[in-house]
Amino acid sequence: MIRTALAALLLGLATPALADPVTVDGGMIEGVTLSSGVAAWLGVPFAAPPLRDLRWRAPQPVQPWTGVLHADRFAPECLQPLRGSRQNHYFGNEATSEDCLYLNIWAPKGAAKAPVVVWIYGGAFNVGSASMANYSGEPLARDGVVRVNLAYRVGALGFLAHPDLTAEAGASGNYGLMDQIAALAWVKRNIAKFGGDPANVTIVGQSAGAMSVSLLQASPLAKGLFARAVAMSGSAFGGMLGPIPLATAEAQGTALQNDLGAASLAEMRSLPGDRVIAAATRRDPIVQDGRVITGTVEAVFAARKQAQVPVLMGYTRDESFRPFPEIDNSAALESAVRQRYPQTAPAILKAYTGPTAAAELARDGTVGLQMAQWASAQHGTAPTYAFLFARRQPYAPGITFSDHDPATVGAYHTGDVPYWLRTRDALNLFRQTRTWEPGDQALEDEMASALLSFARTGVPNSPAIGRWPAFNPKKPHLVLLDLKPQTMNWPHFADMPLLAAPPEPRPVTGTRVRD
Repeated sequence: MIRTALAALLLGLATPALADPVTVDGGMIEGVTLSSGVAAWLGVPFAAPPLRDLRWRAPQPVQPWTGVLHADRFAPECLQPLRGSRQNHYFGNEATSEDCLYLNIWAPKGAAKAPVVVWIYGGAFNVGSASMANYSGEPLARDGVVRVNLAYRVGALGFLAHPDLTAEAGASGNYGLMDQIAALAWVKRNIAKFGGDPANVTIVGQSAGAMSVSLLQASPLAKGLFARAVAMSGSAFGGMLGPIPLATAEAQGTALQNDLGAASLAEMRSLPGDRVIAAATRRDPIVQDGRVITGTVEAVFAARKQAQVPVLMGYTRDESFRPFPEIDNSAALESAVRQRYPQTAPAILKAYTGPTAAAELARDGTVGLQMAQWASAQHGTAPTYAFLFARRQPYAPGITFSDHDPATVGAYHTGDVPYWLRTRDALNLFRQTRTWEPGDQALEDEMASALLSFARTGVPNSPAIGRWPAFNPKKPHLVLLDLKPQTMNWPHFADMPLLAAPPEPRPVTGTRVRD
């Protein structure tokens, strides 16, 4: 009952009106028309359920059905740990299932060859949902694009490599990426039925979704499935979540099997999915499997073998993936820098000074470096446009959260998403947590306009900035997105090479979705 009521609230429905039936892979589907006039088809299958013997296999063709499938409600999110204390106040926990390979589609009334914007969620490749209110496709569909949210397998169910899986299929791992590619192939085959242009697809991702975008750009299997790419706060550059060798990933898979106490691959496939998800064995998600991912993104881009499409990328001012322990004075900062960067510490300490040095260094040594390296590698093949989001959201008085202090969180990881997607109302869905100001509406218009312009033409154009400047490493500019948007020099761009080689890559630990 609660889920049904919430779904109606998120969809803007009182009495649902049916949308025109559409014939897609597998059969006919019937959606709903929202009060805004946007049509929505929710829970549309793009592949067979990856259950039992299909666990840890590439996504298989969708199973045909008879009659009309009522695509009027969200499917469960892919099986993942309950969020518990990490639960966001603007979406809450959802139903989960291994049967989760579905799309949500929103289209404006009368759309014909409209640009298509496909959203890929983040969550460190361990959690995430295509149905969050914060990711709703309705607002941008009202602006004239066809919006799609895709789902993909996460955690060990989505990214396990194992020697027996390699022997079985010739490669293993990266099933979540295969899901993304299968969903994009479905979009190319079917999206014209919803008024979208299959030749004008823009993929958009945040955090692990942005890392996915960089990997899709590097994957030979994704070429031709998208025309433009947008990445918010993440990439596979920089060695933090870059693809690891297959043999290393297979060893991690064998360790997971031992942790589960399973005697064989067949027994692993028979185990309840929640047991697999709960296993604590360390596992890097992305693998150089030789099929989906053929090498590091650095090597693929250096050889100019990536999809050479325009890219819009950037990050937020106050985020980081927390490479250091807590730093509260200059002595602690110097100690942490000398330990992590023994060869370049003197130059780094000279470049990063003042009261914000530790925060800027933590940001630039993780997500900032990832984006700067991607922009540099992309230069000379297709245009790149960069941004830095700096708006601290206006919290309602007295609001507190379990995982951060509104007074100090600043422009946090994920804080830009509701401006790009016009979903700021989602942050007040369960209780009033923000007191939005007129400047927030103007910033949303700036950012959504830039995204829509990029999806239509390949060049971001927005009211305050106009046509955005293309990235040039000799004069590295980006657009500062704040209450007064402006073009500025990319902060510390020239200093980031000093941060490119820590003594050993460290896993990302700070990509949790913030409130």
